[in-house]
Amino acid sequence: MRFGGAHAAVRRIWTVELRPQAGGPALVCPSCTARSFPLRASSARSAALAHLACHVRVDALPAHLRSCQCRLRGCVWHPRHRGCAGRVLLALTRDRSGRAWRLADTCAACAAATSHTAVVPDTLLSPRRSAASAPARPRVHGDEPHRVREMLTHLASTLGCVASPAARLLALQCALRADTRAHVRLPAGLLRGMRMRQNREVWLELAHAGWLELPDVRALPWQVRLLDATALDQAPGRRARCRAADWALRPAPLVLPATTPALRLTALVLAAHTDVRPEHSITMYILTRLCGHSPQQTGELLDRLVTTHTLRTWHHNRETDEVFWQLPQPQARTLPPRCRVAIGHDSLEGGSR
Repeated sequence: MRFGGAHAAVRRIWTVELRPQAGGPALVCPSCTARSFPLRASSARSAALAHLACHVRVDALPAHLRSCQCRLRGCVWHPRHRGCAGRVLLALTRDRSGRAWRLADTCAACAAATSHTAVVPDTLLSPRRSAASAPARPRVHGDEPHRVREMLTHLASTLGCVASPAARLLALQCALRADTRAHVRLPAGLLRGMRMRQNREVWLELAHAGWLELPDVRALPWQVRLLDATALDQAPGRRARCRAADWALRPAPLVLPATTPALRLTALVLAAHTDVRPEHSITMYILTRLCGHSPQQTGELLDRLVTTHTLRTWHHNRETDEVFWQLPQPQARTLPPRCRVAIGHDSLEGGSR
């Protein structure tokens, strides 16, 4: 008996809707027997996300049986891109009004190409355990790019395409350094290094977008409170988030000297996707969405990365909309002439003995 392809019929899509009513909003879930649940207005969004998480826990499925639900439906949730790629993730998508929410198994490429979508880490859907009973988890080396990639995808959905590169870089640092109460302390050295301390326009931009509250500039270090509570769900674990924030300031292997925010953000996005595929590629649509640039601006910034020797070369395949890039070849270290002479002299003496 053949079982191949049986997992393709497994439906891994859950949706809920928040409907206003006279006595307060109600949560409507087509998957439940009792489809409507009364809610408090202050906790409507949290209840909707918690309800979706319950469905995922109940309908648990082994990783090797999960497939991209977007692809099974002809990839109708996002604009055209080169196709499914990457591991299957849980992608949370909301409509523009914030009333309808969808949680579905989606590949990494489709999740990044879908608007108003954030990746939900599997750890958030696990049953809560106390710190004493939870076993210590070893650090996975090199997970910082993955965490930055998730947060950049989330910010692209919450901030939209009009946010400036400087605002995205600042929001990334705030989101990754925030504590469990959505508060973040920003040392003066960090702000000076990012050139954000005197740039009040960037703070006003995030405040007007309803993403954070303006800090008291008279107090050091600056205290900031985030208004985007879902940003904390993208990368659980404060230490892991802080490591990702530090890596984002020096995103190896595309570390840049002091330069414009637009160029720094482009290099950061490329560095966060360098370890995904050995050929170092990303679709132009995803690259422009994460950076907030037009394709023409993105091409000019990539040319500047080649000029500064941050990239060796890049090219855009317009048929597949894929951007490829190559890193500079590592240069072999050469010894100074005096050292080479000394080494050669020692070898001659050794041979004559």
